[in-house]
Amino acid sequence: MCSLQKRDGVFILILSGEGEHRFNPSSIDSIVSALAHVNENAHLASALITTNDGKFFSNGLDLQWVSEFSSSRENRSQILGLKYVQLLTAVMELKLPSIAAVCGHAAAGGFIFALAHDYRFMRKDRGFLYMSEVDVGMVIPPGVMSIIRSKVDSCHITEVLLGGRKYTAAMAFKAGLVDSVHDNSAETLKAAMDAAVKMGKRNWNKETYLQLRFSLFPEPMEKLPLRLKGPSSLRSSL
Repeated sequence: MCSLQKRDGVFILILSGEGEHRFNPSSIDSIVSALAHVNENAHLASALITTNDGKFFSNGLDLQWVSEFSSSRENRSQILGLKYVQLLTAVMELKLPSIAAVCGHAAAGGFIFALAHDYRFMRKDRGFLYMSEVDVGMVIPPGVMSIIRSKVDSCHITEVLLGGRKYTAAMAFKAGLVDSVHDNSAETLKAAMDAAVKMGKRNWNKETYLQLRFSLFPEPMEKLPLRLKGPSSLRSSL
């Protein structure tokens, strides 16, 4: 599950516990509820940081939940797929900057969840980024793929998706998958906090920030069920 706290005007969403932080309907509902609270109170905060306990940021979708009852496997797969899209949409619709402080392994859906954030900071002494779908035989639907295509440089997207390459923090930084790397979890979270507080001092208009994100990443805007997309709020400044 997750916990949400606020520190120095920054919301911190923690994927809590020592497990793999896999996504199933229950865990997704918990995270989406926390993100809804963040959005409702975006005017009172400077940014959101998502981080983790333990050695996993997230190991992706909970395939054990899908296969728990063989007779309903296909139905459960569809349910989880829709729920996961809801999770990515909730991140993309945040009205304030989002930072994934990745302090452990982020694989498959966990990697994509991190990509949905505006920035990614990563612990360099433990963990890797890994798009495992080619190895486990899973197809990525268009809405989810739109996040990957928007956030991964074209020079590296083939090796990320079709090569199933595992990226250490140093490799991920070199490939532009993360924005900075840090010695340990404490330093990663501190760097994310420093960046969030600094952004908060800019006093950005939250609606403008949201619409700029939509404009920057038009493919997710078209392929995800975004509810908050609307006319640009930049007209007054043109």
